[in-house]
Amino acid sequence: MIAALSLTCAEAQTQPVYARSSVRCMGVELDGSQTLRVQGYGRKRSDAKEQAMKNAVWAVIFDGVKEGAQGCDMRPLVAEANAKERHEDYFNRFFADGGDYKKYVSLSDTKKRSGGKSKDKLGYAYDLTIRVLRAELKARLKADNVIE
Repeated sequence: MIAALSLTCAEAQTQPVYARSSVRCMGVELDGSQTLRVQGYGRKRSDAKEQAMKNAVWAVIFDGVKEGAQGCDMRPLVAEANAKERHEDYFNRFFADGGDYKKYVSLSDTKKRSGGKSKDKLGYAYDLTIRVLRAELKARLKADNVIE
């Protein structure tokens, strides 16, 4: 029993961890949009791409983007500590697969073969360049009474 438990713990430690912390700012445009380098993980490329877009929008809304080029230290759009829980239904719909978050991202800055790619037993990790339309996203959250 103890041997099986230690084997399970050892396997868990060797599996990669893909977190939202892998978001780096590449620059800020004059329209207020942010160009981010984001990692996404999934069983296939399309899943990883969608996850990277979600991670980018999540970072802009909740975490802020502090890593990367100078001038990118932007605060999160939602400053309220319990906003995720208070507006849980709203954000569950917003971040659902194919949800409204897609209206606020663009992959136009991604160049072919510019992203890093790695594979493990569970799937693929891709690094993508994603532009988040911060001003439009902020206006949406205000209109939906999520922020003031």
